[in-house]
Amino acid sequence: MRTIELTLNGQRTRVAVEPHETLLWVLRHRLAATEVKSGCERGDCGACAVILDGKAVNSCLALAVQAEAKSVVTVRGLGSPEAPHPLQAAFIELGAAQCGICIPGMLVTLYAFLRDTPRAGRAEIREAIGGNLCRCTGYQKIVDAAESAARRLLAQGTDGARRT
Repeated sequence: MRTIELTLNGQRTRVAVEPHETLLWVLRHRLAATEVKSGCERGDCGACAVILDGKAVNSCLALAVQAEAKSVVTVRGLGSPEAPHPLQAAFIELGAAQCGICIPGMLVTLYAFLRDTPRAGRAEIREAIGGNLCRCTGYQKIVDAAESAARRLLAQGTDGARRT
């Protein structure tokens, strides 16, 4: 076992990990971050996506030790039920969330994408979520919600992230 320190959704934390454990496993089983979903565990579905030092990554493909001294943001770090991130609000308002398996990964992927590409069009949004599989929605409402959130974020002049 090795103890690593990371910042999870704005909170510095220490956790003991085995060298072979994935970030996904440590987040869910050692840090109780069950909002990070376990899908394929091969990097194909995007359900486990988190933001690692500013980049959206599939946590099933990253070793936990790679998060040493880094920031990890899950969907819980974007907003709260009382103050949702504009992406979260748009997903709710436009019915983009269905079963909930892909949504956390979809949201963090879109957050990172729109932060870097705030004026993205529909085709770019679709390409950005190409690594996030959804069996429920057909993607139309997800793209609609991303477009709506992008307009809100541009109007606010911010990325909309909760600051902790």
